[in-house]
This record gives sequence, structure tokens and C-alpha cells, in this order.
Amino acid sequence: MTKDYVTINRDLWNAEAADWAEIGARLWASPEPVWGNWNNADDGLGLLPEDMSDLDAIELGCGTGYVSGWMAKRGARVTGIDVSAEQLKSARRFAQEHGADVQFLEANAEDTALPDQSFDFAISEYGAAIWCRPSLWLAEAFRLLRPGGRLVFLGNHPLSLICSPPSGAPCDDTLHRPYRGMWGADWTEVEFEPSGICFNLTMADWMALFLQIGFTVERYQELYAPDWAEGVRAAIPADWAKSYPMEQVWHLQKPL
Repeated sequence: MTKDYVTINRDLWNAEAADWAEIGARLWASPEPVWGNWNNADDGLGLLPEDMSDLDAIELGCGTGYVSGWMAKRGARVTGIDVSAEQLKSARRFAQEHGADVQFLEANAEDTALPDQSFDFAISEYGAAIWCRPSLWLAEAFRLLRPGGRLVFLGNHPLSLICSPPSGAPCDDTLHRPYRGMWGADWTEVEFEPSGICFNLTMADWMALFLQIGFTVERYQELYAPDWAEGVRAAIPADWAKSYPMEQVWHLQKPL
């Protein structure tokens, strides 16, 4: 990948920020966390600790900031990082409306410039998890976490990517690109969703990268569309996502 993906993705999210405001408002108002494109209930997933009192937490690629809001509601001292100034405007507005004490900073999650070992918990849901180069943002998350700190991130399952036509047409049952050597996808020439430049790896390459950086894997989850799901979200049909994992969640820990 030789393109300036940071600038491409930042410009994309600045331009589309208004389109995400309604979703952001709904998720800020949700009484409990829901996850992924199909809003899977948090029950049994456990992406956030139930009690985050006295924890310093950071959301990497926070967008409209609803995950930051959920963490603040659970008692954490929260920092949200995003490269898009327009997305952060929405996040700050929602935080004010909900009385959430969250520090939102405009920064690249690959290089936040925040002090070493500043946080106990880090999370990314479709933020740094897919829009940043894995080797860079994961190393930065490791640096930011205190010993024993945890990182949870949710993004596209590799299977959903190799079953997605390069044209941007909805995901189907055909393998459209090789799994070996997977790095992600460049959607900048696609006229509709998806868009930008996203990153993903094979399962073996994710594991090798965690080992190289120093993370240990606590848990791994694959998410499917719920039974009630219909239509297409993020270019993935509900019927496909009921049979194949659309998303993955990694739970990592920085050793003591």
C-alpha cells in the first residue's frame, strides 16, 4: 500500500461526518452497548468491563464517540482519539448533550503523542481497527497501555473481505480475492459503499503480529447477523452474515 491512506481516510470521514450523526445520536442514547453493523447485543460478548470505575480508558478511532460515552457511563476516565475533525465535532456535541465527561482529541491512532503507559483499557470498533495499518496502531496501543492493560477491537472478518467483489457489490458466496498475503482493500475507485482504504490480515498474520508486539490473546469472537436482520449493511447481506462471520473481536492483554 503506497497511497496516503491516512489523508484519504481522514478526508472521507470529514466529508461523510453528517451522514453518521443520526446513527451516532441513536447509539449515544442506547441504554446498553450494541456492537457492529448489526448492533449485536452486548449480552454475552463482554467487550467492555461491567464496572470501569477508576480505569483510564481510550477509544482509538472514536468517530461520533458513542463507545467513549458508554465507557464514561460505566465510570471510566475516557479519552477518544480520531483523525477526523468533523467527526469529533459530533462527538463533542453528543457528549455535552449526555453530560459525559470525555476528552476528545484530534490525532492519528497510529501516533497519538500521548504519554507511555497512560491507560488501563483501550478499544476500537471500526475505527483504528480497520482504518489504520495494523502494525502501527497495535504497537501504539501497546505503548499506551499499562502492564496488565487490555485492548479489545472489532472489525471486519477476513472471510467477509475475500467474499467481497472488488467492484464494491455486496458480499456473496464466491471467493473474489486471495486469502494468502491479505493486507486489506483499496475502495477509493468504488462509487458506493464501501469506501476509503481499510486493513485486514489473515488469522495467522494477526496472531504473528500480536506475538511480535508483545500482546497475549485472551479471547477471540466471531459475530454473525442476528436472526431478525434483513437487507444489506456495509455491503454485506443479512442472509450471508447469518451463515458466515461478518465481524471479529480480539481481546488482548499487555503482560504484567
